[in-house]
Formats: sequence, C-alpha cells, structure tokens
Amino acid sequence: MKLLVLATDYPKPDGYVASYFIHTRNKMYYENEIEVSVINFKATKDYIIDGINVYSLKNYKRKRIYENFDILISHAPNVRNHYIFLKKYHKRFKNIIFFFHGHEVLQSSKVYPKPYFYSKKGSQLWHIINDLYDRFKLMIWRKYFVKLAYKSQFVFVSEWMHNMFIKFVRIDPDLIKKRTHIIYNCIGKIFEIEKYDKNSQKEFDFITIRNILDKSKYGIDIVTRIAEMNPRFTFVVVGKGNFFKYNNKPKNLIFIDRHLTHEEIIEYLNRSKCALMPTRADAQGVMACEIATFGIPIITSNIAVCREVFDGFENVQYIDNESVEINIEPLFKKRKESKHKNTKYFAENTIGKELELFHKILDNSNTKK
Repeated sequence: MKLLVLATDYPKPDGYVASYFIHTRNKMYYENEIEVSVINFKATKDYIIDGINVYSLKNYKRKRIYENFDILISHAPNVRNHYIFLKKYHKRFKNIIFFFHGHEVLQSSKVYPKPYFYSKKGSQLWHIINDLYDRFKLMIWRKYFVKLAYKSQFVFVSEWMHNMFIKFVRIDPDLIKKRTHIIYNCIGKIFEIEKYDKNSQKEFDFITIRNILDKSKYGIDIVTRIAEMNPRFTFVVVGKGNFFKYNNKPKNLIFIDRHLTHEEIIEYLNRSKCALMPTRADAQGVMACEIATFGIPIITSNIAVCREVFDGFENVQYIDNESVEINIEPLFKKRKESKHKNTKYFAENTIGKELELFHKILDNSNTKK
C-alpha cells in the first residue's frame, strides 16, 4: 500500500517538530509496512525523516511523484495549499481521506473565545478579517467536499468535531454518513507505558501544562482565578507565553517558562497531586488525554468535548468555566487516580482504526476492479 500525505508543515531531521501529530501516524504506518510519502507545503527541499520521504511541492511537480498512490490523505486541509493542490491533481487519486483536527472547518468567532487583550489577534480589525476569511473558506469547502464525496472518506478526531463540521460547513450529513469516521488522536507512547506514582514526594497541589499560554482557549486566566480564590493550595503552570507579563501572578502560583519533553511531563506530574487543565474549546485536547491516561487525578472543564473525550475515565472531574468563584477544595478532596489504565487513546485503538480504514478502502477498490 502506498500513501501520499498532504501537510501544511511537517517535522524535520534537525529537531523542528511542527505537526508532529501527523508524523506520529506516519511512523506507525511505516512500521506496518505501508509506504508513506509526504508533501510538506512549507518545505523548500526534499528530505527523509524516520524512513519517510518528504517532498516540497516544487519537487513533487518536477519529479512527477504521483504514480500509483493508493490513497491521498489531507490533514487539516486549508484553502491556500490543500484546496489548490486538490483542484489541480485530484483526478490522479482514486481515494482521498480528509482528517479534520480543528479550526480548518470552523467559524472561529463562533467557537473560540475572544483572544486575550494583549494578543495580536485581539484587535477588532483582525477579528473582522478573520471572520470574512472563515466565511470564504467554508463556502469553498462546502462545494468541494460535495464534489469529491464519491471518492472521499471524512475522519474527525471527536464527535464534537464532526458536529461542528456539519454545523458550519453545512453539508447534508446523509451525503457522507457512510463515509464518516470518528477516530481520536493517539497519545504519546510513554503515557501508555508509565503510570502515576501517588506515593512519590509531592511539591505541588495542582499542575497545569500548556505549550502555549497565550491562547485564551486554554484558560490560563481560569487557572489564575482559581489560584487567587484558593490561597491555601500551591499551583504550578508550565509553558511558554506572555500571559504573566500582562496579568498579575498570585503568590501561590509558580510559573515555569519552558516547554517540556514527554519524559519531563511525567516527572512534573509525579511531583503533583492533581492536574488542572481547563479549556474553553478543543477538538480533542491530546495533552489532557495524555495526562488522564497517565492516571493522575485531573480537573477539566464541563463542556461537551471534554465530557465526550473523558467518558470512562475515573480520575476526571469537572468545573464550570463561567463560575465567578470556584472553590477547588471539594474537588481536591474527592480526587482519585486511575486504578487501571484506560486504553481509549492507545495507538491500537486510534491509529489502529486508521489502518483498518485504509485496508477497507483498498479492499473495496480491488473489488470494484
């Protein structure tokens, strides 16, 4: 089986890790003896990473690297790259799979919270331009998905993501019903293996880990408000961003301005009694899923997507983002770690389902022949 994967950006051998969630999948495909090639729309030259050939669009055109691919996969399709590519080359591919991860098929102003006041995206002008662009892209995709539906499959990383797709793209769900699949993103392998150590020495009552603090959807302001209202507890926030340059940091909150490796995340979680991971919007929230799977008690937001993705997790509790006062103590007292590993986001139950889909598509194509 041969796959061609479209990615707006992609990891590089020098340690650059953009869109690693795509590479995680591709590595497992490769390990299952599937030939995977990638077009990285931001690449200026070709390279190989973990046995996977990555091409620039220029070299794809020049080398005519389009022969005999069984399936074309488009991750988080955007208009600038994916749509233009598909318009020109879609006839070369008998089977197409669209993976939807978030903003690419949403009207951002109706899903995501207002940006923080200090953000470049906080201006009224940016809001107007972005809203116009979202309306344009949804109109474009609505027509095009209908056109390509006969040879396409539509994969969503949560039921919530699928519901938003139907709401904003406004495709008749019956048209793609038999071609719709809910397959969650997988977690890092280390979170499948390692387990929370409740008996290790604890330094923090609550830990929040976010790569980007400045996106308001991740609710660092909620964490800060909770810390202010619960001074007897110790909070630690780990991540990169300027939030605390523009907002007061409570005395009982420690801010660590850095990114963590998976191994370091495990270390910090074992030094904490409970994870605090509020969110205002997310298609799935992979990091929170990793933390929940690890087994530490975790508190997140009482919103639809969180209720969905954490269904079946005994160690998860919920807060109301909009509560003016959040007394965290009752939840802290009721916290409990997972007694058994929840395998919902293990690779075998996520990427494994993608592999099943590929083989089903190929079997159907061979049957038609």
